[in-house]
Amino acid sequence: MQQDTDKAIKGTEEKLDKTEEEFLSTFKREKGHSLRTLLGLYKGHYVDLVFSIVFFIIKHSPTWALPIVTAHIIDAATKGGTNASHTILINTLCMILFIAQNIPTNYLHTWLYAKTVRNVELELRSALVRKLQQLSISYHTAMQSGRLQSKIMRDVEQIETLSSQLFITMITIILNIAVSVSVVAFKSRVILLFFTATVPAAVLIMAVFKGRIKKYNTVFRRDMEETSARVMEMVELIPVTRAHALENRETEKMDRQLEHVAKSGLRLDMIQTLFGSVSWVSFQIFQVICLAFTSIMASRGAISVGDVVMYQSYFTTIVGQISAIIGLLPIITKGLESVNSVGDILLSGDIEDTGKKPKLTKVDGHIEMKNVYFSYLDSSSPVLKGINLDIPQGKTIALVGGSGAGKSTILNLVIGFLKPETGQVCIDGHDLKSIDLKSYRTHLSVVPQQSILFTGTIRENITYGKDNISGERLAEVVKAANLDDVIAAMPDGLDTMVSEHGGNLSGGQKQRVSIARAFIRDPSILILDEATSALDTMSEKKIQDAIRNLVKGRTTLIVAHRLSTIRNADTIAVIGEGGIQEYGTYADLMEKKGIFYKMHELQV
Repeated sequence: MQQDTDKAIKGTEEKLDKTEEEFLSTFKREKGHSLRTLLGLYKGHYVDLVFSIVFFIIKHSPTWALPIVTAHIIDAATKGGTNASHTILINTLCMILFIAQNIPTNYLHTWLYAKTVRNVELELRSALVRKLQQLSISYHTAMQSGRLQSKIMRDVEQIETLSSQLFITMITIILNIAVSVSVVAFKSRVILLFFTATVPAAVLIMAVFKGRIKKYNTVFRRDMEETSARVMEMVELIPVTRAHALENRETEKMDRQLEHVAKSGLRLDMIQTLFGSVSWVSFQIFQVICLAFTSIMASRGAISVGDVVMYQSYFTTIVGQISAIIGLLPIITKGLESVNSVGDILLSGDIEDTGKKPKLTKVDGHIEMKNVYFSYLDSSSPVLKGINLDIPQGKTIALVGGSGAGKSTILNLVIGFLKPETGQVCIDGHDLKSIDLKSYRTHLSVVPQQSILFTGTIRENITYGKDNISGERLAEVVKAANLDDVIAAMPDGLDTMVSEHGGNLSGGQKQRVSIARAFIRDPSILILDEATSALDTMSEKKIQDAIRNLVKGRTTLIVAHRLSTIRNADTIAVIGEGGIQEYGTYADLMEKKGIFYKMHELQV
């Protein structure tokens, strides 16, 4: 059963990888051509799409025949004669049958179209999610999560709306105009020339408004992304805001942002409204002129009364469809803007490119940093200047120093989140730049300062990424992480649900769940980033006991501000001024009475 599941998962992943590659190829190939990019997204679904369009044409065809049938019936009624009733009856029955076929053909059209669009929507969102998993930590640090959420949800929805307009509404418009013009051309070239006079007016109106609509829509989309990001920040800050009685200030800040978005939206609404009004008035005037023109021709005997109704119906159709094209312009502009927005993510090159790099099947845990220099983009000077560290397998090193000294930077370099500008970070002699980082990280566990838990059971949070853990092994991990008393007190034990961000657990409990998650992976390298800095004394003792169990036999890097918690570290490195200022055991550094000793005395 497990093999079948793994096989199915592998097959799904391969399919999604292929889809992501196809989407990426489409965006690269058609960069700057949003409409062609949109059509490229449907590659692999063209057959269903074509048959959907065929059934759409069939189900929609009664609207084209109705004016002709109406003209025949009116002419038969006005001329009279022995065959009038027979003509009216035959035309009526044929039209009823023609209309009735709409039910099955409309069902088939909708099923094929909806299946196609929903699959592309699924594949596009999946491609975005997979791309986000590949993008570097630096990218995610710079990009607000609210903006990314807006791109995945709102922009993909706008693309789906654009698809609907192009593949249904636009096809309807084109077919209606084509059929109407063809019938009129067959019946009267004079009236056809009159019909074509509407085209320059439509082109002129669209040319006048297109640029302004696109400009206002771009501004509005960016403002909406910014608002989405601000809302997420506001929600996360609610405990801090409430604790400091800053509700009114936060509300005023959000109100200013919402007011800004409302103004952007209002500008967009008003330009679209003016656009719609000008086009509607123009074509309604054309329609009245058409009625007068055909009526004069009928009064002179050039055409029949039924033909007046037919021409008026077809001209009404043409005018309506041209107005619809003009009305679609804002929607199309918004959709194409969303195509570009999604492309911002898919085309981003800031990824961890493992390519065909060799994978590590085994990691012993020997870490070396050789003459490493690193600077952040917004920094005027390097954070690290020629750092050299040699951490033997199974040893524990503690990194201490002031804020901004570079301790977390060293951890991120070891994890592979950051890459050194010069120098090397090596694991068991392998430069991290030359290996598959995913294979390396399967041998790594990180316990961050702020525990990151997701909504699910405690069991799911502990076994995250390790689904085949036995009950016995899980019990061992829970005990080693000093979590057994917490589990015993929970209403459903390990199956107790964790609320959003672990809100129903204390800081110490959340941290012990994080330690248990690290335990379950049985890592060769362990990274502890200030894992006890925000805890009370009792919680800290339990976690220190859990950490002592966790670090046995593993290469461990610890960042700690509480210097008393790192007595048992094999070595301590004092980081500052871009380098290692002091290096040695706890006893050596205390005896030396240098920087570490002074830092320690300040905490006593």
